[in-house]
Amino acid sequence: MFFYAARQPIFKQNRELFAYELLFRDSIVNAFPDIDGDQATSKLIEASQFNLGLEDFTDQHPAFINFSDDLIIKGYPKFIPKEQLVVELLETARPTKRLLQSVQQLKEAGYRIALDDYEHNPVWLHFFPYVDIIKVDFRASTDQQIMAIKQAAKDYPIELLAEKVETYEEFNRAIELGFSYFQGFFFSEPEMMQSKALAPSQMSLAELLYESSKPEMDLDSLIVIFQRDVTLSFKLLRYANSAAFKRRSDIETIRQAIVVLGQAELKKFLAVLFTAQVNTSKPIELIRLSMGRANFCEAIARADNQLRDPSTAFLTGMLSVIDAILDERIDSVMNKLPLSEDIKKALTDRTGILADYLSLVEHYEKAQWDQANAIIAKLNLEPNEVPDFYHTSIQWASEHAAEVAN
Repeated sequence: MFFYAARQPIFKQNRELFAYELLFRDSIVNAFPDIDGDQATSKLIEASQFNLGLEDFTDQHPAFINFSDDLIIKGYPKFIPKEQLVVELLETARPTKRLLQSVQQLKEAGYRIALDDYEHNPVWLHFFPYVDIIKVDFRASTDQQIMAIKQAAKDYPIELLAEKVETYEEFNRAIELGFSYFQGFFFSEPEMMQSKALAPSQMSLAELLYESSKPEMDLDSLIVIFQRDVTLSFKLLRYANSAAFKRRSDIETIRQAIVVLGQAELKKFLAVLFTAQVNTSKPIELIRLSMGRANFCEAIARADNQLRDPSTAFLTGMLSVIDAILDERIDSVMNKLPLSEDIKKALTDRTGILADYLSLVEHYEKAQWDQANAIIAKLNLEPNEVPDFYHTSIQWASEHAAEVAN
């Protein structure tokens, strides 16, 4: 499955690239699909933060993303690090006190705010202290209307962005009128982009939403649900490791990721995924293989007793086929998931105790008994227990992979 988006560049007066506006698409057809705007924004957040990163779409430049007043009040922009985002408040927003408070909080948190397709109304003056950019539909606005906006904004450090600039003459006229940024077909039509997307199980999401809605969340129950679904776990780790959260050390386990987020952020994370309604077919054999390896590696770790937390082995086993699921090199994926060095070395360099666990399960998968027995001896494991670990893991993976696929 691929995630699609269109990006349109935004330039400065010297035609230097400033940012991109990201526009949701549901296929290679470069047109906005017939879906709700909030759902489209949720899908953009889901793909950019829980899959492969916003940098896949913007080449390290800021992204202008549309948010309704409802999504801003719910705090959805905070899913994306402030350095990567310009919060674009839609022209359909209602200038309520609650929205004003939410915009103020975003501004105080370091986010940049833009008003989209702005037509001057004095009620919006309350928002101007927190606004960085006002976007004006250049073709739909008269010089008089533009000058009225400039006059209203003159006491604030607000810059103007001209949208729908389609000719060289319009570009020069926009400069004369004092615009700082420019967007439109004169520079570039929206360019189609695609990124490999993962589809979480709706069943698992429903379970997680139910568990997280309890007054007292059962952390162990949440971990079990995440461990059943490599997609959800990848998205959780991606988000918990993002710049939005300050952490003292790299995350090694699903438990740590949940603790880093906390109950409130976990609920928002799940709400975004649920709103995005990602529900497509998964490569079931890869999911089954991933889950079987995860269960086996954890069982070996418990028997080996060298790791402080055996669930680190579970995570290593589960991620051992993430390159095949994403169609991306494992080292590239690991660069986007700042996990502990032990996990990274096991998956990329095949060194360390976790790599031994992975090698053991791979030898079992290929019926390479001599190589498997050599690792069993190296780890000083009980030879009669390991086959039981493997068969139990295969059975466990088959049972739970079927749940994930349905």
